[in-house]
Amino acid sequence: MSVIPPIGSEWSVGALQDGASGAQPGVGAGGGFAKLVGQLTEQQDGAAQAAQQLAAGTASDPSQAVLAVERARLSMQLAAQIRTKVVESVNDIFHTQV
Repeated sequence: MSVIPPIGSEWSVGALQDGASGAQPGVGAGGGFAKLVGQLTEQQDGAAQAAQQLAAGTASDPSQAVLAVERARLSMQLAAQIRTKVVESVNDIFHTQV
């Protein structure tokens, strides 16, 4: 049973909706962020399962298991970098002299 998503699917970001397009309040960027966090969680869970299968010797393709773990690691690094940049940007805004 393969839990690994196709290449490139983890990097897709849906269109952000704004109030002018008739979106409901609170569904815009916040909903997109929650979706991305959900995808990251799914990817981490899939990588953990693939690593367990590899350790147990039940993985059908060891290279796919290693690839799943590496994708999850890179996705987590990307998410951490994005979070850091957002925090830095917010801090810059708060410290801007008006």
